[in-house]
Amino acid sequence: MAKIRAHVIIKGKVQGVYFRGYTQEQARAAGVTGWVRNLPDGSVEALFEGDEGAVERVVAWCREGPPAARVTGVVVNRGEYRGEFADFAIGRWQQ
Repeated sequence: MAKIRAHVIIKGKVQGVYFRGYTQEQARAAGVTGWVRNLPDGSVEALFEGDEGAVERVVAWCREGPPAARVTGVVVNRGEYRGEFADFAIGRWQQ
């Protein structure tokens, strides 16, 4: 199966609802690597790498999110797999 990379921005009520933690759980369960972090504008940003089907399942999950989230939009940019991550981490926004 082909490996891909997906950079995702999730908008809506997605901070303060454990979105990053649930995303990490979903990604690890799917065998996807990368990271997720909050952005200062209230959105969440994530980068996923792995088998195409697994990445697409995690991206699809981001369209719903955890129970307390209210996702209003998801922007996805797909790219070439780079294999630069060993795990899936929760990160922090940095200037």
